[in-house]
Amino acid sequence: MRNLTLRQLRSVQAISRHGTIAAAARQLGLTAPAVTLQVKQMEEDVGLALFDRTSDGMRLTVAGTAVLAAANAIETSLRALSDEIDSVKGVRSGTINLGVVSTAKYFAPRLIASFLEAFPQIEVKLRVGNRHDIIAELKDYKLDVALMGRPPTEFPVESIFFGDHPLVIIADPAHALVGERGIARERLLEETIIIREQGSGTRAALEGFFGQNLDRLATASVEMGSNETIKQAVMAGLGIAFISAHTIAFEVEMARLVVLDVADMPIRRKWYAVCRKERIAAPAERAFKQFLVERGAKHLPILGRLYPAEAMEAG
Repeated sequence: MRNLTLRQLRSVQAISRHGTIAAAARQLGLTAPAVTLQVKQMEEDVGLALFDRTSDGMRLTVAGTAVLAAANAIETSLRALSDEIDSVKGVRSGTINLGVVSTAKYFAPRLIASFLEAFPQIEVKLRVGNRHDIIAELKDYKLDVALMGRPPTEFPVESIFFGDHPLVIIADPAHALVGERGIARERLLEETIIIREQGSGTRAALEGFFGQNLDRLATASVEMGSNETIKQAVMAGLGIAFISAHTIAFEVEMARLVVLDVADMPIRRKWYAVCRKERIAAPAERAFKQFLVERGAKHLPILGRLYPAEAMEAG
């Protein structure tokens, strides 16, 4: 396999992305026979088929998936090398493909804006998605850095802590529990609890909080797939909810939501910047990580402004 070329690897990437040789050829600026030849040469070199030819288009085989992963890794390394050379030349530029889980979208734009003030020549391409999708794109080298609460364990990653992540129970201001202090978790199970979908970090934290009462939690809970939907449901009086404090700053300030004073809450998790461990970080990426360590926490909503006890003392 020492004779593999970048053109061959990029042909595999393009076919995987578009599903047909004709579409891949258009993207690459080549003829369809030329792309077919690239794939044929690779398959002869590898000794295995890289694609299954189906009526619905070209589908990667197991070997093809392995080749695609290598192609993505090489492409990422080449881009990092280009940025590194620019850095040696004194050019403070580059591109960062940044992914954030949906909960982080409430502070990520503010954080990015502050970073770009210090590094105006760096371009940040933002991708927001659920935890499953962000991890998949990080694994496939489509993202350079991902902001999330629980680093993945499926593949080796480097995780850099940059701020605390409190999780709280919220209610409509007219709810009967508003004003009570030290609410027991057993009391919460008497209410309808609106929770995120399976696989989300928020859902995992809530299940850990209720421990041995997961059956009762399942009975008491209603699942919704986004923080915005959950907030609207709580404001409509459909129940209480467990949610990131970083998603509700505006609604609490406008007195549309209240954080309940629950015993043993807030649950404090952490925010991490996560990247693949074997990647060579480009200068732009290194600058962003350093920025997160030094200033990232300053761009997170302050829990003291949201939590009942502190709010009462401030008022």
